[in-house]
Amino acid sequence: MAHMPRRRVGFSSHPLLLPFFSCLVLFLAAASPATAGEAPLYAGSRSCAPCHPAEYESFSSHAKKSRSFRSIERLRKGLSPEDLEQCYSCHTTGYGKPGGFVSEEETPELKNAGCEVCHGPGSLHAAGQAPIPIPRPTREECAGCHTSERVRAFRFTPLIHGGGH
Repeated sequence: MAHMPRRRVGFSSHPLLLPFFSCLVLFLAAASPATAGEAPLYAGSRSCAPCHPAEYESFSSHAKKSRSFRSIERLRKGLSPEDLEQCYSCHTTGYGKPGGFVSEEETPELKNAGCEVCHGPGSLHAAGQAPIPIPRPTREECAGCHTSERVRAFRFTPLIHGGGH
């Protein structure tokens, strides 16, 4: 039997290596004592992609929430600062909460309503600090934005528990 040269395996040669090593790096970074006991903050939907690529792709491609800031951009000129704040509470991630959306300049990764709107702040989960489960949203949490009044005013049909992935 002839000697076969060994084939080198790189990130591009196996589709699972990049997500695996991304999660491993995040896990090792999270193991530092500096993060022990910290409250989770908002990390942005892109932080979900390395370990949940199919869900992230589906959410990014199909969920209207992933592009929710466009509604604010279209209507911004006619809105008062108080109106904008009301828009931010449903059309961004974590507005008014610790580590949440502040502005397009300061927190661009949170300017759309992302994964963490439904699943809660994910910095510790994304950093690999197990066992930090991802909570499933409840109807009560959804009702914060999906009120019957807003449904009538904006003529949309929310997919409560329909999910973005």
